[in-house]
Amino acid sequence: MEFDVTQLGFGTGTRAPWAENPWASRGRLVAEPVSPTRSEFQRDRDRIIHTTAFRRLKHKTQVFVAHEGDHYRTRLTHTIEVAQIARALARALKLDEDLAEGVALVHDFGHTPFGHTGEEALDELLADAGGFDHNAQSLRIVTKLEQRYADFDGLNLTWETLEGLVKHNGPLIGEGTGPVPEPILDYNRRHDLWLATHSALEAQVAAIADDIAYNTHDIDDGLRSGLITLDMLEELPMLARLLSVVRQRYPGLEEPRLIHEVMRRQITEMVEDVIGVAQANLAEVKPGSADDVRHAGRTMAHFSADFVAADKDIKAFLYRHLYRHPDVMRVRANATRIVRDLYAAFMADPGGMGDKHAHAGVEDLPVDLRARKVRDYLAGMTDTYAIAAHRRLFDHTPELR
Repeated sequence: MEFDVTQLGFGTGTRAPWAENPWASRGRLVAEPVSPTRSEFQRDRDRIIHTTAFRRLKHKTQVFVAHEGDHYRTRLTHTIEVAQIARALARALKLDEDLAEGVALVHDFGHTPFGHTGEEALDELLADAGGFDHNAQSLRIVTKLEQRYADFDGLNLTWETLEGLVKHNGPLIGEGTGPVPEPILDYNRRHDLWLATHSALEAQVAAIADDIAYNTHDIDDGLRSGLITLDMLEELPMLARLLSVVRQRYPGLEEPRLIHEVMRRQITEMVEDVIGVAQANLAEVKPGSADDVRHAGRTMAHFSADFVAADKDIKAFLYRHLYRHPDVMRVRANATRIVRDLYAAFMADPGGMGDKHAHAGVEDLPVDLRARKVRDYLAGMTDTYAIAAHRRLFDHTPELR
């Protein structure tokens, strides 16, 4: 998708009318004095970075468990890459970069140990207690579980950041949506996040940045692991084309540089496509405010039809060759066993969950409430902590390699 370079926000210092204005935020659940040195969205971004949850991301799996190699991506490195892409998109579209970056940085807080494997295991185990949704868990972390401030639980983030966190993938109420997770409904009763509308454009660019980052970087990690080869990329028209371009320009280039040149071009093309689509949508809708974007009834920042097809091809390719590879599936099975064992152990004896004072009385709760306490504890674990806890409680811990 072509884009209009004259409409880009690079170096202009201007904010478009459809961008969020941090000086006109809808505020925080608990009122706080305005900072004389930082905007409200800067404060949110800074609070997110200084959390325990953010630090834990460095030991949470993306695809490969940490001890398989120091160069594979973790949730933390993935999150930083998403934030970089989100900020680039926000700058190009004259949005509030701090808000886009904040939503990107917080979007994976609720992920369990062992990536989607842990999430699927917890969702199944909690089927009678509302299931598990990592987005809802992210909201719970920043509104309840992070306990650092004297005046409130959580981070007391602005309405706009919380709205972007829960709705960056679209409305939660309306046609085509499923049940809203209870943690989101519970918070929404106290602080209405307009669950039936789209999010502001800053959150939309954070969401598409996530797609761009993990599609590109999972291929990179797959190539690094040897589970994917360069020859296999010929299955994907977009990557086959980029591979040909790089080989023609740099004949005989060594493989690590060749891979990097292909990956950087993939990111660039996807980013430029989203910019072009968003510009076209904004020109058509002509929103005069961030709320006009919310009420437009459609997503503004997305791929063009050609890139939707390419994105679909890449996802299918990754499922065939990486996510469902026998070696990865064996590790996933062992990770599922660890999560299941820990859940059963903590449900039987909640006193085994770390700080006994913090979990006092959990054993007297109804089963569904006890399960939610165990959910919060398990979801907060890193891969390494979960493995160590399993070794402490069980005679044999499966190898994740």
